[in-house]
Amino acid sequence: MQKRRRFKQTQPLEARLAAEAKRLREQAQTLPHGRLREAVERKAIQVEAAYEVRELLRSPGLECRTSSTR
Repeated sequence: MQKRRRFKQTQPLEARLAAEAKRLREQAQTLPHGRLREAVERKAIQVEAAYEVRELLRSPGLECRTSSTR
């Protein structure tokens, strides 16, 4: 049986998401106006939204609700 390859993450997810969003924004600025540029900008927005959702879910004000309605 073949072993699964595992990769150890060297950076936290937040840092990787921020770096990816920055890279996409810079890439979009170098492209001419058009569909490709808009697609890259949309991807940057999606990555930034993922970062914001992750931060929201990790916030201390968010409580886990239990379904104990007895």
